[in-house]
Amino acid sequence: MPQYTANDSTKLYYSDEGDGLPVIALAGLTRNRADFDHVAPHLPVRLIRPDYRGRGRSEWADPATYTIPQEAADVVALMDHLGFEKAAILGTSRGGLIAMVLAATVKDRLTGVALNDIGPVIEDRGLDVIKDYIGRNPAQKTYEEAAEARAKLWSHFKDVPMSRWREEVEAHYEEKDGKLVIRYDPKLRDAVLAAGAQPAPDLWPLFDALGGLPLALIRGANSDLLSKATADEMARRRPDMLRADIAGRGHVPFLDEPDAIATLNAWLEQMQ
Repeated sequence: MPQYTANDSTKLYYSDEGDGLPVIALAGLTRNRADFDHVAPHLPVRLIRPDYRGRGRSEWADPATYTIPQEAADVVALMDHLGFEKAAILGTSRGGLIAMVLAATVKDRLTGVALNDIGPVIEDRGLDVIKDYIGRNPAQKTYEEAAEARAKLWSHFKDVPMSRWREEVEAHYEEKDGKLVIRYDPKLRDAVLAAGAQPAPDLWPLFDALGGLPLALIRGANSDLLSKATADEMARRRPDMLRADIAGRGHVPFLDEPDAIATLNAWLEQMQ
């Protein structure tokens, strides 16, 4: 698996598949490149999927560097490593926040942005859920137990086959010594809680920085992190934004839902 070196010498891994328009897919907070396993076959692009520092196969680093600005800098370093003058960003949750920071700082390097269930207002209810599980191994001991638990706990997701939950837990946990272990640095919890101890910044200027770029929003209709009111305000500010609210999905849609695929492909067509 290819790797590159960040500006602080941290070794970071990524996958690089397909041909055509470069699209860098940025995963959720605790997740990794597997976030896009379901949608990858549906995107006719060159899809680059990095593992953030401290996640997936990438090297663990000083937890103080587990920040959105540093992760945005890591994306720029990846673009430089690959020789990309420009690329589009598909950002799930944390990845969408990174995309907005990139728009505010290196907009000339972007061809477009698609946001998966994230916006400039993050609901406290969703944040509380994240703070509860981050940095902790699951109580379940096997993939089967974890898949069954997730199917019950994630009641805001409808009509999801057990095979999909099994794929999800396999992507984000490792079976080790008779238990399941998270595939990221547990100290990410410290970084997230430290950031949450500060007053929440106004992120609307970051969203507004996306002006002029082809923009799409995929939202889980049952999301506890991105409210319909916030999504509506995003649409008001960007009437040209492509949008799909995915029924039977919470935070976050898998992105292979028919409406999500149609919206993403319409977004890609704007950049051809």
